[in-house]
Amino acid sequence: MKKVYVIGTCDTKGDELRYAVERVKAAGASAVLVDISTTPSAVAADIGPHVVAACHPSGAEAVLGLADRGKAVAAMGEALSRFLSGRDDIGAVLGMGGGGNTSIVTSAMRTMPIGVPKLMVSTMASGNVGAYVGPTDIAMMHSVADIAGLNAITRKVIGNAAHAAAGMAMNQVPETHADKRTVGLTMFGVTTSCVTQIRQAIEGTWECFVFHATGIGGQCMEKLVGSGLLDAVIDVTTTEVADHLFGGVLPCTESRFDAMAQRPVPYVGSVGAVDMINFGSPDTVPSGMAGRKLHFHNPQVTLMRTTPDENAAVGDWIVSRVNRMEGPVRFLLPLGGVSAIDAPGKPFFDPLADAALFGAIRAGWRQGPNRQLIEVDAHINDAAFAAAIVEAFRDIT
Repeated sequence: MKKVYVIGTCDTKGDELRYAVERVKAAGASAVLVDISTTPSAVAADIGPHVVAACHPSGAEAVLGLADRGKAVAAMGEALSRFLSGRDDIGAVLGMGGGGNTSIVTSAMRTMPIGVPKLMVSTMASGNVGAYVGPTDIAMMHSVADIAGLNAITRKVIGNAAHAAAGMAMNQVPETHADKRTVGLTMFGVTTSCVTQIRQAIEGTWECFVFHATGIGGQCMEKLVGSGLLDAVIDVTTTEVADHLFGGVLPCTESRFDAMAQRPVPYVGSVGAVDMINFGSPDTVPSGMAGRKLHFHNPQVTLMRTTPDENAAVGDWIVSRVNRMEGPVRFLLPLGGVSAIDAPGKPFFDPLADAALFGAIRAGWRQGPNRQLIEVDAHINDAAFAAAIVEAFRDIT
C-alpha cells in the first residue's frame, strides 16, 4: 500500500506531527514520519534528519548544524527533494509548519510529478502562495492558528488534512494511457474563441491541455513540456510577456519559451493578447500610468493598452526566444488584431501599436528550413485565423 509521508520539523512541531500520523493511521492508511529539523530534536521519527540530509550532494554536513538558518533551510529543501525522488511508496505527502517548514517542504513538492497528492498545512496559506505552489498541483491549507500546540482549532485542521491525505493515498486515480498525443494550448478570455476553435478541430486526434495565460499558466505548460508530458505546443496567447516587461500582475518569467528550446517539440505560436498589461482593481494601476488607455474588465481586473514602443519591445523579446528553438516552428501574426478588444470599434483597437509589434517580429525573425513566419489577414478570433493555426500545426506534426 502507498503511504502518507508526514513531513515537518520535529524539533518545533513534534506533537502536532505525531498527531497527524495518528489520524492518518486511524483513517486506515500507512504513515511515515519524516523529520526535517536542521537543529537537534528529541522526537523519534521514522526517517530522521540525518537520513534526509545525507541525500544532499555535499552530504549531511552541508545541511545540519549551519549557523545561517536561511542556508540550512535551502539546503534541507534540496536534500528532501532528492530523498523523496528515491522513494517508490509515496501515496501522498503531507507537510505542516510555518514559514521555514513551508519553504522546505514545498520546494521538494515542486520537484515531484504532477498527480502525486501534495498537501501543505501552513500558516502562510492565506496570502499569496504563488512562490510556494509554482507550476504544480500543491494544495495549500491554512492552519488558522499557528501550529504551536494541539488545541480545538489545530486538532480539527490537522485532522482534516490527515484524513484528506489518507483518502488520496488509499484511492489513487488510475493511470490513463491514451492513444492520442498531447498538446498544450495557451488561452486568455480575449482569445478564447480562437483557442476553442483550434481545440475542437484537433481534439479528435490530440489530447488537448489548455492553460490560462495568467503568468503561472505558461509556467505550468512549460513544466509539462520539460517533463516530457506534452508532445507539442500551440502557444496562441503570449500575453504574459507584456506583463513581464512592463510591470503587470500576470507576468511570465525570464525562462518563458525555454522549455521548447531545450526540448524541441513542434511549436506553433502567436501574439494573443499582447495588446494589454494586467492590473488589479483600478486603484492598483501605478499613478504614473493614470493617463494611459485603460479598460475595466471587471472590478478586480484593469487592463492597460500597450503603446507602439511597448509592443515593439514585446515583439523583440518574443522573437529572440522563439529564435532559440531548434524544433519545427510556425509563428502566425493575426494582422486584424490580437485580442477580442483589439478590433474596430473596440477599446484597444490600435493599428499603429499592432504594426510596431508585427514589424519587430518580422525584423528579428530567423528563417530556416522548418521555421516559418506566417501572416494572416484576419483577426485572432476569426475562423480564418484559427484554421491557419490548425493547418500550420498539422504541417509540422
